[in-house]
Amino acid sequence: MSKITDKVTQLSEPVISQLGLILWDVQFVKEAGGHYLRIYIDKPGGVGISDCEAVSRALDPLLDEHDPIPMSYTFEVSSAGAERELKCPSDFEMFIGELVEVKFYQPINGSKTAVGNLVAYEDGAVTIEQNGETRKYEKSQVAQTRLRMKI
Repeated sequence: MSKITDKVTQLSEPVISQLGLILWDVQFVKEAGGHYLRIYIDKPGGVGISDCEAVSRALDPLLDEHDPIPMSYTFEVSSAGAERELKCPSDFEMFIGELVEVKFYQPINGSKTAVGNLVAYEDGAVTIEQNGETRKYEKSQVAQTRLRMKI
């Protein structure tokens, strides 16, 4: 499936960029007996429904023309969301100082999650400030890192 997402990313990125938006993520998943191609977009100040519609209208004929997916699927375009997953180094750099939730593969100190302000990201290791202490979690420990809404 990564070949599909790579192809869709290559096709989508220039179009989305031309619309003044950022391609945040491309996912191709099987759910409830169907396949879904999901494109997540972002822009400073947030994404609206008109942005999603513009991307959908621009990409739909391009996807039909290049046909990167050999089966039927549902195509969805949406905002990356306020509690988006951080995946690549540039995602982490963009959100230094923001509140994040780090999920672990195995419990650390009895917990499978930690919440704190993102301090650093280096070679897959996530460093957060939590309750006045700086804690570094190695790549091998971290299953997922997401932005977290401040309460």
